[in-house]
Amino acid sequence: ANHTRFEHCVGTMYLAGKVVENPNISRLVGDEEANLARIAALLHDVGHGPFSHVFEQLLIRDLEKTHEDITSWIIEKSELSDKLAKMGYKPAEAAKLAVGKLHKLGKAFLDQIISSAVDVDKQDFIVRDTFHTGAEYGFIDVFRLIHAVDVLGEDLAVEVGALSALEAFMIARIESFKSIYFHRVGRAAQIMLAMAMEKANEELGLTAFKTPEEYLAMDDYTVWAALKNCRASKEIIADLERRIMLKCAYERTFYQKDTMISNIFGREAYRRQMQSEIAKEAGVAAEAVIIDVPTVPSVPYHHAVLMESMEIPVFSRSQAGRKTPHRLSDVSKIIENLKGFINIMRVYTTAAYREKVERATAKILGKIPETAKISY
Repeated sequence: ANHTRFEHCVGTMYLAGKVVENPNISRLVGDEEANLARIAALLHDVGHGPFSHVFEQLLIRDLEKTHEDITSWIIEKSELSDKLAKMGYKPAEAAKLAVGKLHKLGKAFLDQIISSAVDVDKQDFIVRDTFHTGAEYGFIDVFRLIHAVDVLGEDLAVEVGALSALEAFMIARIESFKSIYFHRVGRAAQIMLAMAMEKANEELGLTAFKTPEEYLAMDDYTVWAALKNCRASKEIIADLERRIMLKCAYERTFYQKDTMISNIFGREAYRRQMQSEIAKEAGVAAEAVIIDVPTVPSVPYHHAVLMESMEIPVFSRSQAGRKTPHRLSDVSKIIENLKGFINIMRVYTTAAYREKVERATAKILGKIPETAKISY
């Protein structure tokens, strides 16, 4: 299977084109806006750094930037700006729409095509990633969703006739997160790579770029080679190459939220403090214990796990064509039950410390039922 971010961006552009061709939407946008939506969809991921979401952790910590910030910067400050201007588009508008922040008066739906609970980005990557990994969750009919969208006020909304397609899409969004983006072994590799980048950053200056060209010069291959030859990170890279992975010592799903759980999921400083407590109890170095939750920046699509906009606008249409808005949670108990965090917490360590760390974590956070224990 050939599965690249470029193909995802082309697919996202294609779906954006299908949305603006929907008669409900096309009557509200001109040709220039429709093409701008396609261009924005094509460019929405240009700000991703080497190793994608793993690099995001460095961007946020050192520069307080996300890949969306970098996307807008690259569109406005690189050769893309000149090319867009020659085509008759305003680079600043493309830069904003690519990250869902154009905020055009009366046309919030334009941003929502690119960035919302059912945006074309998610529609493409969920279908594409489940297909290429083989982890399919039934049939996800994105074209049914696209044909069922309309504008309610100025917001993108889904007609209740497509509710089953919307429910299937939302379930796939959660299941793909758990089985692909937050996969236990995949996360072990990502955590190790993030650790290598953090250790090597001072020597390699990974976040010291000043121009889009300097940023774009870093790709997976150049950064991997640099990490492999850097004194601070080469041991971690050697372990990755030999498949000597961090091991998951503890995994727990929390079904009720309290202050401690909210802090673990929401505050990095609290997680670091908890890591130190577990390490002390286990008698190992603090850096040998890593707490992983779905909200950390290095998790692919970590923002989507919050299900922040589960209250998607839905409506029914009368025979006369009148649109009546509904609360999604009122018309779909399935989606109502999907609300909130995916409250999975894991604790990783090296193979040598696995049993010690498991016992220490169980003492601090509570024992896991035997039926829920990790067997590999």
